[in-house]
Amino acid sequence: MARFASVSLLWRILFSTSIAITLLFAVTGWIVQSQFLRIASLSLEEEVRASFQAYESLWRARAQRLASVSMVLSRMSDVRAAFGTGDAATIRDTAGELWDNVSRDGAMFFVTDPAGVVLASLGKSPEEGLRSLPVVEAAANAFPKQATGFLVQNGRLYQVVITPVYVAAAEGSALLNVLVAGFAVDSQVAHELKQSTGGSDFVFLADGRPIASTLPSGALPPGRQQNVQIAGSDYAQFVTPLLDVQGRPSGELRILRSFEGAARRMAGLRRQMVAIWLIAVLAGLAVTYALARRILEPVKELDRAAAEIAKGNYEAHVRADGEDELGRLARTFNAMCASLRSARDELIRRERISTIGRLSTSMIHDLRNPLAAIYGGAEMLVDDDLSPPQVKRLAGNIYRSSRRILEMLQELADVTRGRAREPEMCRLREVVLAAYEGLAEAAESQRIAVDIDVPADIELPLDRSPMERVFENLISNAVEAMPEGGRLRVAAERQNGFVLVTVEDTGSGIPEAVVPRLFQPFVTSGKRNGMGLGLALSRQTVLDHGGDLWVDKNAKRGARFVMRLPA
Repeated sequence: MARFASVSLLWRILFSTSIAITLLFAVTGWIVQSQFLRIASLSLEEEVRASFQAYESLWRARAQRLASVSMVLSRMSDVRAAFGTGDAATIRDTAGELWDNVSRDGAMFFVTDPAGVVLASLGKSPEEGLRSLPVVEAAANAFPKQATGFLVQNGRLYQVVITPVYVAAAEGSALLNVLVAGFAVDSQVAHELKQSTGGSDFVFLADGRPIASTLPSGALPPGRQQNVQIAGSDYAQFVTPLLDVQGRPSGELRILRSFEGAARRMAGLRRQMVAIWLIAVLAGLAVTYALARRILEPVKELDRAAAEIAKGNYEAHVRADGEDELGRLARTFNAMCASLRSARDELIRRERISTIGRLSTSMIHDLRNPLAAIYGGAEMLVDDDLSPPQVKRLAGNIYRSSRRILEMLQELADVTRGRAREPEMCRLREVVLAAYEGLAEAAESQRIAVDIDVPADIELPLDRSPMERVFENLISNAVEAMPEGGRLRVAAERQNGFVLVTVEDTGSGIPEAVVPRLFQPFVTSGKRNGMGLGLALSRQTVLDHGGDLWVDKNAKRGARFVMRLPA
């Protein structure tokens, strides 16, 4: 996913389009192939049914021809006269002479008595010396009409037509003899049917085994289902029973049509579809690439302009051609750039004013202590009769306070003129001691034990004067929080590339309601003369140095402030 996110938008479009086209053609090909297979299957079924109709027509024509010949013979006076003699030789000679004139090769002909005893056998007889035909008695129920059907005799299949021959008698007509004519169903007949039906295969079965078949030797349809597989090839199958003269099944006929032709057409269709798919994919990708490049050109220009804005160049501008979404986006982008330029100028102006205001507020807050020291020292010099050491001490305090005021005024002047003060390498212990020096007398007078545990070898790049005021503010708050005495500890240690400074006291602590808002301006608690700006300004100073200042909520007694400065 991360690698895909780094790919350009153009290639994402091409990749997505190629996938979409591939899936579209795959689904379309599957649908077309399914429809083709369905149509091919229906077509084969129709061909099989047409083959069955052709078979019925051909078979009916053969049966009608046999029936017509038999009917003509049965009604001839010569035949009846010869049959009336009862002499087998006379019957054979007469019937044979007539049968030779009307029959065709491959047909068989029997003359039997009403009980089925063979009197004469002509044509292509199933076997020599056949004495009786039980099928005659089975067909007697249909007399005086002709009976047709299939006959299984000694493992062979025949189509037969049984015709009764009647003669006039005293009480009507009497059954004299029976003519049995038919064709043997063999492989030659099956192949003739295959040629006449355009390639359908025929299998005649009796007693569960094939009698005549156009399939390869030994091949037999595995079942009666509509679609079967024979020797690795698929066939559509139609099954119909073969009825005997009594209308009972004596075997079955299976007509099959191979899917081989449809398979070849399907293979050709697949090749054509693959070729069309390749051409369509390549053409689609080419068109998509050209269109995507044209569409994405304004996007690339917007991307370049956005990169310039990210570098701080708010003068970036893009062309706004057209009234479409990209044109409106370009105009909106240009308007945004103009707004950013205006906002930047206004922000710079306000930031300068805000900086001066914050610095002035900080100065007002920080000037209170040195001015109070100067005022108090001057008042003592005027009103009290002091010893030379006391005078010297007061003079030193007044000097240091005056110097601090001058430094703050110079800092205000530098900021106003836009001069940035470079940090200098300072020993952290010296900064802390300088901040504590002006508060030492107050701490001693309140019996506060002060422990400054800052290693002398810790040096940091600091803007010294503001950082002294930070420590002075923290120490001053701690001293004010312990009017009845206590303990104040300032410690520092190196940790993971930073210097952690802690300022903790044993005073009354900070109320929980005030802790969340402690570093907001004008928030104070328990101070008589506080303005609520000291901690807010102190934290901002530490933030300007790349560090942070916070209060430890887990302090067991008093307050504990933690300062982190980059080493």
